[in-house]
Amino acid sequence: MGNIVLSLLVDNTSGVLSRVSGLFSRRGYNIDSVTVGETENPAYSRMTVAVSGDEASLIQIKKQLNKLEDVVDIVELEPGKSVCRELVLVKVKANPSERKDIISVADIFRANIVDVSKDSVIIELTGTTTKCEAFLRLLDGHEIVELVRTGLTGLIRG
Repeated sequence: MGNIVLSLLVDNTSGVLSRVSGLFSRRGYNIDSVTVGETENPAYSRMTVAVSGDEASLIQIKKQLNKLEDVVDIVELEPGKSVCRELVLVKVKANPSERKDIISVADIFRANIVDVSKDSVIIELTGTTTKCEAFLRLLDGHEIVELVRTGLTGLIRG
């Protein structure tokens, strides 16, 4: 089993996300993450799709995506040749005595404390998937109240 990250340039019209995700579901492929946003040209959106499967399935996915009318361009974001990041927001239960330890972990990862309340802190971390997962593992001894991850987004280097 392998995984790939595909950067799709698609028409910025209604229903495109549904048609792309429908292609995956009709063929029984699972999307690991998907992010979509308008590009520098409002006529197009950039869709970053992380997907896993065997080599034949991954080749087939690319061929099927190329057949969609809304897809203008497909680029595989290969490790070392691209920059991929994701955003994590995590709300951690933190009384005043726990805060110092949690903030220390956040500092190690260059994460930002974006909200502090009497009982919790919200931490924002941007980085590779590996970095985000390592950060969350270090928070293991603390109670995570809520967690959200954006999924990968990326661009080719150069």
